[in-house]
Amino acid sequence: MKNTIKLTRLFLLFPAILFLVSCSLLDGDNYGKHAVSSSLMDFLYPDKETRQEQQPEIPVLKLPLKVGIAFVPSKNWVEKIDSQQQVKLLERVKKKFITYPFIDSIEIIPSAYLKGSEGFDALERLSKMYNIDVIALVSYDQVVNNTENKRSLLYWTIVGMYVIKGNSNSINTFVDTAVFDIKSHKLLFRAPGTSQFVKSSTLVNLKKNSDDRAAQEFVKAVDEMTINLDKELSDFRRRVKEEKVAKVEHRKGYGGGALEFYFLMLLMIAGIRRS
Repeated sequence: MKNTIKLTRLFLLFPAILFLVSCSLLDGDNYGKHAVSSSLMDFLYPDKETRQEQQPEIPVLKLPLKVGIAFVPSKNWVEKIDSQQQVKLLERVKKKFITYPFIDSIEIIPSAYLKGSEGFDALERLSKMYNIDVIALVSYDQVVNNTENKRSLLYWTIVGMYVIKGNSNSINTFVDTAVFDIKSHKLLFRAPGTSQFVKSSTLVNLKKNSDDRAAQEFVKAVDEMTINLDKELSDFRRRVKEEKVAKVEHRKGYGGGALEFYFLMLLMIAGIRRS
């Protein structure tokens, strides 16, 4: 009789145990952690040999610069940021820098145009297609963590590892822009941007709204990156003058010719005032 009662209790408890186990699997690492990324290192240097072959020379920058900007394709071509969102994000960057007098144009290049080739061969193809000399490549890494396990976001940039501390129920986003002179294959400068969103509400609510929030976090990270990019650009201009990290030439009608015309106009105005 006692054995029968025990078996009956186990039989009744089995569905509850099965339900708890299934919930545990549902909210486990495989379900709760979603990561999307694109790797600049993998794109530019698909194997070790290609990296060893690269021997960057001192770049010659022709002012005003013709610049291209594009997102590095994501791994396996599963794009978290669709083409329309990519354009909107890159427009935010373009708006900041197109006003500089030493920039002639900024072409927004869809990441799909980088498909089919890798490394600097792809960049040289874009250079001919868009008539650009310099390209800004934007890579990213985003982890939506809906579990109770804290994880750190690790990302290999062109200059080493970048680490963002993980939190449970969080969205960690990292973007990195590396600016290259296409002809010399030289990295001119780079700038990162990060954002971290930590949600204190229930796990279910975070999952429901995570997609919209993830898109917002990309905007925040890109805006921070744009500020840092402006600082790095200013520092690069200083290093060009003081450290000679690049040679500067002027296109016809820019630089010396433009300055001569400016001073000529000043002389004419001064002469008019004297008369």
